[in-house]
Amino acid sequence: MSPPRALIFALLACLGLGLALPAAAQIHATASLDTGWRFLKADAQGAEAAAFDDSAWRVATLPHTANAGDGEDGPTAGKSDFYRGTMWYRKAIELKALPATKRLYLQFDGAALVSDVFVNGRYVGRHEGGYATFRFDVSPYVTAGRNVIAVRVSNAVWPHIAPPGGDFTVYGGLYRGVSLIEAREAGFDWLDHGSPAVAVTTPTVSPQGATLRIRVGLRNGRAHATRLIVQTRIFDASGTPVLSVSKAVNVAANGTAIADLKGELRAPRLWNGRKDPYLYSAVTEISDDRATLDRNSVAFGIRSVRFDAQKGLLLNGQPYDVNGVNLHASRAGKGGAITPSDIVEDFNLIDEMGATAVRLVHYPHAEMAYEEADRRGLLVLTEIPLVGHLPMVTEAIRANAAQQLRELIRQNINHPSVIAWGLGNELHGETTAIAGLFRELNTVAKAEDPTRATIYAHCCVADDDARALVTDQLGFNRYFGWYPEQKGTMGDWADAYHKRFPTKPFAVTEYGAGGSVAHQDDTPGAVVPASGWHPEQYQTLYHETNWAMLKARPFIWGRFVWQMFDAASDGRNEGEQSGINDKGLVTYDRKTRKDAFWFYKAQWSKAPVVYITSRRFNQRSEPRADVKIYTNQPQITLSVNGAKLATQNAVNGVVIFKSVPLNPGVNTIQAENGAYYDRVRWAYSTSLETLIPTP
Repeated sequence: MSPPRALIFALLACLGLGLALPAAAQIHATASLDTGWRFLKADAQGAEAAAFDDSAWRVATLPHTANAGDGEDGPTAGKSDFYRGTMWYRKAIELKALPATKRLYLQFDGAALVSDVFVNGRYVGRHEGGYATFRFDVSPYVTAGRNVIAVRVSNAVWPHIAPPGGDFTVYGGLYRGVSLIEAREAGFDWLDHGSPAVAVTTPTVSPQGATLRIRVGLRNGRAHATRLIVQTRIFDASGTPVLSVSKAVNVAANGTAIADLKGELRAPRLWNGRKDPYLYSAVTEISDDRATLDRNSVAFGIRSVRFDAQKGLLLNGQPYDVNGVNLHASRAGKGGAITPSDIVEDFNLIDEMGATAVRLVHYPHAEMAYEEADRRGLLVLTEIPLVGHLPMVTEAIRANAAQQLRELIRQNINHPSVIAWGLGNELHGETTAIAGLFRELNTVAKAEDPTRATIYAHCCVADDDARALVTDQLGFNRYFGWYPEQKGTMGDWADAYHKRFPTKPFAVTEYGAGGSVAHQDDTPGAVVPASGWHPEQYQTLYHETNWAMLKARPFIWGRFVWQMFDAASDGRNEGEQSGINDKGLVTYDRKTRKDAFWFYKAQWSKAPVVYITSRRFNQRSEPRADVKIYTNQPQITLSVNGAKLATQNAVNGVVIFKSVPLNPGVNTIQAENGAYYDRVRWAYSTSLETLIPTP
C-alpha cells in the first residue's frame, strides 16, 4: 500500500523535536517521543485501537520498565518472581501534512523482549529480541491530525528468543527511547537492522596508511528505478577534510542496494586506546540528478587489533594492557531504564579506576555506552544474549540468534572500541548442537565484519569442549577461591591451559567474589557464596590474590573483573540483599566505592592513590588492629591520633601495618605520602557501645 500524500509529522514544538546531528551534517530529522505515554502492566483486550480509553492507565516517561522494583527484590519460595508477561504502552501525537516524497520511521532503541507495534489500530509489525534498536516504516499507517501509537511488549520467556536464561533480570518495557525519523523516500536504508546505514571498516591499517571500506545502505521508495550518487567525505577531529570517495548506484523501484566505497588514507592518526582515542567522522551524502536527498555523519577510528598467544593483545602493533570490568546496564530504583546521565556516571567511575576495557554483558547496550567507550579509549567486548540453559537448538532459535547478531554488528560496526563480537556466554545444553549453532553464528559474524574476531565466554564444562573451539577467541569465566566447585588456583589453571594450548590466545572474561559494605570481618576465613555473609574483606583478599596471578601472566590477553557494579539478579538469595549479585566493585546505587575498587585504582590508575581499607569496620573490640593501605605511591607513613608510628614501602600496591595499637574511644588513623593522604576514624571499646555512627 502506498502512503497517503497528505501526511507526515510536523517539526513542531509539540513533538519536542531535537535533531540527532547538527543541521550541517544531516537532512533527515529526528523527534523524541519519550514523554506522554500511558502504561498498563497487564494485557488489555482491544488496547491497540485508536479510540481505546487508557485514561486509567499510569503515565510513563521513557526510559521505563515494569520491573524497576520487583526485578531486584529477590526470590519467593526459592524462585524468581519478577513480572514476566504482557504490558502495554500508548501515546497520541499530532502530525501535519507533507508531500508523499517523505517517509516516517518509528524507532525503538530497546524494548524487551517481544514488541508488537500498532498505529491507529492497524498492525505495523513485530520485533523479537530485547536489546537492539529497531525501526518500522509507519508512513502507510498515519494520518494528518491525531495519531495513536500502541505497543504491546512482553518480557515472558520465549523458547525461540534469546536469552534462554541467565543470571540477570530481564527488564520488560520500553526501557530506552522512542523517536520518529522523517526522511526522503529515496536515501539511506533506515530499515537495515536498526543501523545508521553507513558502516566504516579498515581492512588494513599501518602508521603509513589505512584502507577504508564504506558500506552505505540505500533504499528507494519511489515507483521507478533511481540512480543515486553516494559521496563520503572523511574529516579529521578538527573538521579538516582528508579524503573523499563517491559512487553511483542504480536502485530498483521500491528496492534496496548497497554502495560499496573504498579509499586510502595516508599517515592516519590511529585510535590508540586510552593513550589517544582519536576519532574521524565520515559524512555521507546521497543525491539524485536533481537534489541532495540526505546526509548522515558517523564517527569512527582507525586501529589494528591482534591477539598473540605469548604477548597478549597488540593494539596498533604494540602490547596493550587489557584491564577490564564487566558492566550490566541496570541500577537501583530504575532497573534497566537508565538515562544518558547514568551511563556517563558509570563510565566516569570506570575511567576513575583506570580500567582500559569494558565487557558489556550479556546483551547489546545503549548506543551511548559504545560512544563513551570510543571517546575515552576503552576497549569493548560486546555480545548477544545467548546465555543460560538452552534445552533444544531449534531452527527458530538459530534464526533469532542470527538476527540479533546482525543487529549487534550493523549497529555497532563503526565503534573502534569494539574488538570482538561475542556469540554467547556460558551457554549450557547439548554440546554438539550448541557447537553447531556457534559455527553458524561465526559464519554470520565473518560475513558481516571480517575485520573483527569472534569470542565466546566459556565456563563450567571442559576447557576443550566443542563449543569452546569455534570462535576466533576464547574467554574463560573463572571463580577460583569463590565457587567451591572450581578447584585449584587461577595461576595453576592458566599455566596448565597455556602449556596444553601454547598457540591459543585467551582471556579471563570473568573473575570475582561477593562483598557487602555492611559485612565487616578482618579475618573472614572461608565464605559460603550462597550464604548471607559476604564480608568486604574477603572480596579484597580474593582480588589481591587473583590479580597477582593474572598480572604475572602476559600471555592472558585480557582480564575482566566481575563486575564493576552490583547488579540485579532477582533469583539470587545471598549476601546482604536478596535479588542482588554483590560482586561489584561499587554498590548498586553507585554511592559507595568498595575497598576492592580502590585496590584496582591503585593498580591501574595514574592518579595518586592512598586509601585505608576496612574503613567501615569502625567499631573495634580488640586493642590492636592491622591497618592495610592501597596505594600507587612508593611508601606510606602511618599516624595514629597525630603520632607517627612507622613508614613502610608498598609491595604490589599494598602496605600493611601489623598490630597497630588503638586507644580506648575514637582513634584517628592517617596514611600519607607527602601531599597525598587518607584518614579514617575507628572506635575501640570492649563494650557494645557505638562510638561512631555507621556511615
